[in-house]
Amino acid sequence: MSTPWTAPRIRAAKGQQRLAMLTAYDATTARLMDEAGLPMILVGDSLGMTALGYANTLPVTLEQILHHTAAVVRGVKSAMVITDLPFLTYQVSLERALESAGRCLKEAGAAAVKIEGGAFRAPVVGALVENGIPVLGHIGLLPQSVHAMGGFRVQGRTAEDAARLIEDARALDEAGVFALVLEGMPAEVAKQITAAVTMPTIGIGAGPHCDGQVLVINDLLGLTEKPPKFAKAYVDVRAAMRTAIAGYKAEVEGGQFPGPEHCY
Repeated sequence: MSTPWTAPRIRAAKGQQRLAMLTAYDATTARLMDEAGLPMILVGDSLGMTALGYANTLPVTLEQILHHTAAVVRGVKSAMVITDLPFLTYQVSLERALESAGRCLKEAGAAAVKIEGGAFRAPVVGALVENGIPVLGHIGLLPQSVHAMGGFRVQGRTAEDAARLIEDARALDEAGVFALVLEGMPAEVAKQITAAVTMPTIGIGAGPHCDGQVLVINDLLGLTEKPPKFAKAYVDVRAAMRTAIAGYKAEVEGGQFPGPEHCY
């Protein structure tokens, strides 16, 4: 078994190794990612849209994220499993944030949590880190703030907004995040942020200059009906599934399945 990935190892990878991260919501998918040597697996609250059928991530509950995190952890030996803290599980108070994050580690077996927000979130990050809970930061386009942002819109387009994002990144760096997700921003802004902080940046829709990249697994597999511009499908699983399901239906209706080789 390869050496497990940890928060200090991820932080130390800056400038040494580009880091690949994907989302996972079940043990089988997580096992395949782990076997491929992926350093980090994120149990994203994107499961609300990819697995549970919600329009956005806001309805996802802590119980749901704990359930899926535990499944992912059971499929992993070396990768670092990071849990997305759902909406309203860390914003209300430091106490709520500590309890929510602690449950992810204690009950589900996660190695770290991810929270959204910039400099204003630094006190929460600091409290979690001081209590032994590694934190992955997240700035730029914030899915949990979709209503406040007026939709899934690119951030940092103006000089003022870009400067604010850089300050957000520095504040989170100082607060102790081991890495930082940069989502939905111009590539040049992400490049400036990456140069301004001591921990790795993980881009999603933030260009090629980050220290690593993350994608939602459904986008990578071609399962998303209308994927975002930044996503790349490495295989068309959607088409393969349609073909397989149609073939199964036809063989059942025609009496070809099960055949003699499938019988006891």
